[in-house]
Amino acid sequence: MKKIAFVMTLTAAMVISLSSCGGKTQPVPFDNGDSTDMSGMQDPTVYGVCGEGTAMNTLQIITDLGDTIQLDINYARENNQIFGGLQAGDRMAVVPNDKKTEALIVVNQAALLGNWVMPNPLDGSDEVGFRIKEGGIVEGIQQSSITYKTWRLVQGKLELVDVREGGGEEEEIILYNIVRLTPDSLILKEGEDTYEYGRQQQKKLDSDIKLEEASEDDYKI
Repeated sequence: MKKIAFVMTLTAAMVISLSSCGGKTQPVPFDNGDSTDMSGMQDPTVYGVCGEGTAMNTLQIITDLGDTIQLDINYARENNQIFGGLQAGDRMAVVPNDKKTEALIVVNQAALLGNWVMPNPLDGSDEVGFRIKEGGIVEGIQQSSITYKTWRLVQGKLELVDVREGGGEEEEIILYNIVRLTPDSLILKEGEDTYEYGRQQQKKLDSDIKLEEASEDDYKI
């Protein structure tokens, strides 16, 4: 993985609340479009919420700046650049064309949230991965040698910042191309390396209910 030392510049941020399926409000990251990528270029990504006016060929976005825009998504669909699906109310990150009339890349940020794991590449004995949470928070899963710092979407790519054991305080920025994002699958690519994650399954607890063995009386009419 390519390591890039950098000094993080904190930009002003705001947090807004969105209604979740359960009727509760949760904070989500706010980006006013002034963020930059690793080269210092302004990130053109539009952040907002998928509107109810979204249709098969059109994505309606209520942006964090309060605007409502309509974007043609035929290009993104034909080039397999829609990740995570389109669901009204979900938070989205969209890379538009220069005129902001067409979506080039669409990422459902809500679909990214959760625990993503894969077999340990060293011996396959454990599941390792990371936990993506709202507000740019990311945590490692069974990765004691890596401390994750932040995550964000930059130009339709997933950026993870971490510090690795033995690397001092040097932070590493890794920018992944998203290859696939479904409810149960996240495939990322960085350089020549491809990482296939699955959504971590919750372990089922043993039931306390004891079933009585059937007896001959149970079959009597």
